[in-house]
Amino acid sequence: MSTSLDLCAPLAVLGADVQVPLVSGEKVGYAALDYAASSPALQRVWDEVAAYAPYYGSVHRGAGYLSQLSTDLFEQSRRTVADFLDLREGDQVVFTRATTDSLNLLAGALPAGTRVFAFETEHHASLLPWRQAGLPVSYLPSPRSPEEAVAALAEALAAQPSQEEGAGGHRLFCVTGASNVTGELWPVAELTRVAHQHGVRVVLDAAQLAPHHRVSVRELDVDWVAFSGHKLYAPFGAGVLAGRGDWLDAAEPYLAGGGASRTVAREVDGSVAVEWHQGPARHEAGSPNVIGAYAIAAACRALTEAGFEALQAREQYLIGRLTAGLAEIPEVRVLSLFGPQAARVGVLSFVVQGWNSSHFSAALSAEYGIGVRDGLFCAHPLVRTLVGGEEVTPSQCGAPEPSLPGERSLNAIRVSFGAGTPEEHIDRFLAAVRELVSDGARWNYRNEGGRCVADTRR
Repeated sequence: MSTSLDLCAPLAVLGADVQVPLVSGEKVGYAALDYAASSPALQRVWDEVAAYAPYYGSVHRGAGYLSQLSTDLFEQSRRTVADFLDLREGDQVVFTRATTDSLNLLAGALPAGTRVFAFETEHHASLLPWRQAGLPVSYLPSPRSPEEAVAALAEALAAQPSQEEGAGGHRLFCVTGASNVTGELWPVAELTRVAHQHGVRVVLDAAQLAPHHRVSVRELDVDWVAFSGHKLYAPFGAGVLAGRGDWLDAAEPYLAGGGASRTVAREVDGSVAVEWHQGPARHEAGSPNVIGAYAIAAACRALTEAGFEALQAREQYLIGRLTAGLAEIPEVRVLSLFGPQAARVGVLSFVVQGWNSSHFSAALSAEYGIGVRDGLFCAHPLVRTLVGGEEVTPSQCGAPEPSLPGERSLNAIRVSFGAGTPEEHIDRFLAAVRELVSDGARWNYRNEGGRCVADTRR
């Protein structure tokens, strides 16, 4: 069993010394425990971006020194990401805005009629783009173990013939690497093996996996992978879609405009003829977000050099402290699909008996300076499945508004952390949870614009 003395130090992140006001008027160091939404920037990423910033220039085709330097950095960033993901020869790296953007891009690039398979446990970014693109989708029910997930996929693929009318035989399976609700790791390699046995391509949503675990496209054998910079300690508005280029090169560009077009010519009849680029440029129209791409590359370098094995050992130690501490509080129920022993990253959601989740999270912030998240985490079907038919406890903010007509809102609380989290933040969080459960909140709370806030009115 590792101890804190055996572990690497947390990586330096921006905001580590930020003081925030409590409702009492005191100030305390902020405990950022909402990494699953957006992680803080690594200090190294910030420093590298700051060093480049004076040399910022237009990307591609510029003759000046700054433009050429920026172009070189942009394309080198693409190669760095390819190395980070262990891509295969011929795979592409397309820079996007985030995981959601990446999966919408892929949805638009799928051959017409491609049938998509996804478990209902996915984040909305993995559930909805296919539907929005007008593709047929088969949503699989929540599995209760990794083995059940593999068996359910095999059964679904066998039951759905590849040669559907109008579908051209194309099928895609979309799967998360780590749940943004429970943090549980999914059996990606096993699911991919089953999918490929049935001639089905696979896209991996690695938004929650890539910041915590090494992701090798070559070893997992997935066809595409998507992730976001803002969850990978690089919050500068960029994301990645990486993998096979055939369907991407055959599709209409995601956006029409400069950069995506190789040539544009006016025809005799007055129309405009366009020849589009092949490769990543085809789907990167407009001026590229070179700072966002460079920041992602800097984060990839930093995490690789720190070593995922050391980072994971430290994170598993913190997960052990967190889960053991919560298990000692009878009123707390940790949410899980695969059971308490399931492997997970530093993401955990729970409900507290007798507490409304919005009220509890607001008290953590206002009275303790601890930032977590409450709600349905853009994974409504999964959270509803995990919370089940539990009664929702009204709070001083008022009961949450129903998410659907005639339905109570079943919210949860999520705590998440990563490479920059000190052990003290986990201990502070556990102490605050114990105190709130045993003694209650010290302040009254009210609803303000849909948010639960401490009532400081006199």
